Amino acid sequence: MAVHEDHHHGMTQSHAHHPNSANQKALFISFLIITGFLFVEAIGGWMSHSLALLSDAGHMLSDAVSLGLSFIAILVGTKVSVNNRKTFGYKRFEILAALFNGVLLLIISVWIIIEAISRITAPVSVASGEMLVIAAIGLIVNIVVAWILMHGEKEENLNVKSAFLHVIGDLLSSVGAIVASLLILFFGWEIADPIASMVVSVIIFKSGWGVTKASINILMEAKPDNLDLDEIRNRIKQLDGIHGIHDLHVWTITSGFLSLSCHLTVDDHVNRDEMLREVEEVLSDYHLEHSTIQIESMHFSNCRSDCAYQHHLNAQ
Repeated sequence: MAVHEDHHHGMTQSHAHHPNSANQKALFISFLIITGFLFVEAIGGWMSHSLALLSDAGHMLSDAVSLGLSFIAILVGTKVSVNNRKTFGYKRFEILAALFNGVLLLIISVWIIIEAISRITAPVSVASGEMLVIAAIGLIVNIVVAWILMHGEKEENLNVKSAFLHVIGDLLSSVGAIVASLLILFFGWEIADPIASMVVSVIIFKSGWGVTKASINILMEAKPDNLDLDEIRNRIKQLDGIHGIHDLHVWTITSGFLSLSCHLTVDDHVNRDEMLREVEEVLSDYHLEHSTIQIESMHFSNCRSDCAYQHHLNAQ
């Protein structure tokens, strides 16, 4: 929708971020499965004295918290309406959940490494048979949950992606536990248990760092990585009647919900409604359906934004 106003401002706002019931369903089912198996693995790890299983159980606990929080985040973000205080509603709650999940992954990976080092210096006898059975069941459970989450829009939703990475890390933990149990069972290599835990923890740390960094970038309103501002700026400047574009900002409200604002310097004779339509078409190519565009004439010199120091004739 485009609105042309008498004070030479053109605004177009379109809220294209919709609830994703597939993500909600996937997260809820995954939460139930992970929570159910969590207790089995924790008891098995304690009885077999396996660090790999205990660390995997700890990771599964974080999975349960992660999946539950992610589910609540999507529910809150889509169900709670916009109000005068929170003009975007609670959509950023998803990003806060993703940040929490990312930090939790980092903490867990560090804890596993510290515990593994202590196990290397003071080896503990492990019941490899029980460890193998429980790890194998855990692998199957994590494959099922990963498959469920893959049917959600994890690539478009950082919150779901962070939960998915939790499960992938858990899946790798199960693989590591299986390998370690086989090495202990056939070769008596007790050290394989803490080593497997350390290898998996490094992978978990990398995933956690990626999610944490992406979440912080969104909260800091950084430019989305997949967008080239110079390209967007040049395409808009190529439109007839536009002399310059300045005060250009692009940021992410929540996963899949991008926003843009800018000022355009245009010829006096241009049809501003038509100009807005053309700019909207350009922005739609970049999924920037939510935009706020201020149109200024060549003679407008009272810009009070942070672009006030710029001379409009030389605007970039």
